[in-house]
Amino acid sequence: MSKAAELAALIGSQTALSNRNLIINGAKVIDQRNAGASVSGDGQFPVDRWKASKVGAGAFSMQQSSTAPSGFNHSVVCTVTTADTSIAASDEYSYRHFVEAFNFSHANWGTSSAYSVTLSFWVRSSVTGTYAVGFRNNAGNRTNPSTYTISSANTWEYKTITVAGDTTGTWEGASNSIGVGVIFSLGAGSNFQGTANTWNASGTWSTASATQWISNSGATFYITGVQLELGEQATPFEHRSFGDELRQCKRYYEVLDTNVYPVDYSTQTLGNFQWTEQKRATPTFTASGNGASAQLYAINTSGGYIYHTGKNYSSVSGLQGDAEL
Repeated sequence: MSKAAELAALIGSQTALSNRNLIINGAKVIDQRNAGASVSGDGQFPVDRWKASKVGAGAFSMQQSSTAPSGFNHSVVCTVTTADTSIAASDEYSYRHFVEAFNFSHANWGTSSAYSVTLSFWVRSSVTGTYAVGFRNNAGNRTNPSTYTISSANTWEYKTITVAGDTTGTWEGASNSIGVGVIFSLGAGSNFQGTANTWNASGTWSTASATQWISNSGATFYITGVQLELGEQATPFEHRSFGDELRQCKRYYEVLDTNVYPVDYSTQTLGNFQWTEQKRATPTFTASGNGASAQLYAINTSGGYIYHTGKNYSSVSGLQGDAEL
């Protein structure tokens, strides 16, 4: 059986099959952390599952936006707030998404049976030119930067990129680690610039020809409708229900919309809780409403407890569990 026939048998009808999109929250509809408010800085999430990386003197803000192409209600807009006009070799600015290996291992990357994948998305920027988007493994030592062109300023454009599966290198099997990273370059120093459309044994997810968007004060970059699927052809964007998208996001981050009340536990008070979705890993546990300074314990991927060292019956609210990749 040819590779094309094998893949066709694997994925079935392109128009009827669900669960094609390996990206979570590609339409930018879920924003548990910020409720649409702007964020900035390294490691910040403007919407669920999508985060910024920033190293350098430049800065950009990000937030969920209602500006979107036909068929979509939301995007994320990035805006340069401090331009970096002298990008050092180690400077980098990017907008990225990590696919869990449990959801990507069937692509067989790192083997002779590796499948190609196709990335599609809608993009709009005030700065035209060649842009880069890179694919990387968990260790960050296998990367493939691809390029696309934004032809018209402030105009929505649809892009598709097909990447041949990596037949060498080390890629995660079925696990809760990073299966593949998708990195949209907004500016990158020479340390991150590699050969386009080639698997590089390095961390070079951008190219020397890519536009240094971060160098333009006030520049904007909008993106939505991001889809990653097996095969060499982009299919129409898979719109999931709001509830399904939220449930998938909660595996990585959840705000528990309830109050946890403690009860007597010997000379202390203790209150147990459960997350509504099991987490990818035991999460970092915080709370927005904890006036009595209860101790917080996320004991496993399913739940945890609050604990007062003395008799205190104050509840804790706004419990947040973070198990992001």
